[in-house]
Amino acid sequence: MTQPVTRFCLVRHGETDWNREYRLQGHTDIPLNDTGLEQAAQLAQAFWPGRHRFDALYVSDLTRTRQTAAPLANKLQLSPHYTPQLRERHMGALQGLTYAEAAERIPDIYQRQQARDPDYDLAGGESLNRFSRRILDGFASIAAMHPGQSVLAVTHGGVLDILYRAATAKPLRDKRDFPIPNAALNWLDYRDGQWTLQRWADESHLSGALDEIQ
Repeated sequence: MTQPVTRFCLVRHGETDWNREYRLQGHTDIPLNDTGLEQAAQLAQAFWPGRHRFDALYVSDLTRTRQTAAPLANKLQLSPHYTPQLRERHMGALQGLTYAEAAERIPDIYQRQQARDPDYDLAGGESLNRFSRRILDGFASIAAMHPGQSVLAVTHGGVLDILYRAATAKPLRDKRDFPIPNAALNWLDYRDGQWTLQRWADESHLSGALDEIQ
């Protein structure tokens, strides 16, 4: 029996100071900066009654996603479901470093990260394969709870990277060639284990947003 489509609107959190510095956050719990808080407010204004209706709101449990989701929850009158399963990839030894710092201090790990080896765990972090399984399993579970419904999810750039690749059959090894701006809207459908891309990186409600670092 064919499962009804679950429609997802996926949002990367607003800007943080570490985004501005191109510093790898991973699981480090960094709050939004003033620009990020403004983006969260602008994001909420994109959803007015009659234009979008959502049946559920799922949010990564880190501070930057919780802060981004707060105005949305208030505007849409939805109770957020906070979950660590929607967290960013754990970046291991790279967390807290800029790419320039990583290239200088831990060049072997940096080079393996740049090569996008799907099985390499970044010296204590998550491999791309393990991260991908966590994200795809998590969203499949959410879809199973909301067949035929619309779900809003506030999460991270790396998470959106995985879902875009799932919808377009782009291998994990390939360098990213698509944008993932802070606080943009990304629409995908899920049914029977298959993702379909509907609309990506809609920034029409924003005054400007940084792309995800690669």
